Amino acid sequence: MRFLRRSTTDTAADEPETADTVDVAGKAYTPGKGKATPKRRDAEAKRRGPVAPPPTTMREAMKRNKELRKANPQSKEERRAATKARRDAMMRGDDSVLPARDRGPVKAYVRDLVDSRRNLLGLFMPMAVLVFLSLTLQGFPQVQTTITLLCTVMLLVMAIEGFVNGRKIVKLVREKFPKETVSGRTIGMYAFVRASQIRPLRVPKPRLKPGDPIPN
Repeated sequence: MRFLRRSTTDTAADEPETADTVDVAGKAYTPGKGKATPKRRDAEAKRRGPVAPPPTTMREAMKRNKELRKANPQSKEERRAATKARRDAMMRGDDSVLPARDRGPVKAYVRDLVDSRRNLLGLFMPMAVLVFLSLTLQGFPQVQTTITLLCTVMLLVMAIEGFVNGRKIVKLVREKFPKETVSGRTIGMYAFVRASQIRPLRVPKPRLKPGDPIPN
């Protein structure tokens, strides 16, 4: 009855020889590669090459920035133009480039309220310079005493003015924007800081001059 069986040699000869297909329990399957498939970001990083370590010295950082500028097709003039355009947009009060603390119609209205009036707080920075200069007058104690007394009185008046104006501005803001959640402390401090800055240095640039009516 040997002719009813097929020898192992004949069976092996009839089956196709493939390296990837193995017959297990009558089913063919492809064995694994023996290692996990690398992630996409790992494969891309491998193609790009090793990541350079961060610079350890200021000189190395400057050298690397110089190399990056050379590799960047954007010219120096284009970077200057982009910086100037961003600066001009900030001075105009464009919300897309302003910091979060200056964005929104509420803050714009507060700036208009502050810029439309004259404030003693605007003398804060010049007064600070005056105090600094008075410290150099070691041979004139009477002048130092007079300047110190004057600055102390001015600081007291400025604090009172800032508090009163802050309350007025918060009240006007709440009347103008009844649906907005207005924090009296935040708005008051924002108005105080804005008023204490010299007008040419305010950012965004004032849209109103002292005495101008507030637009509706």
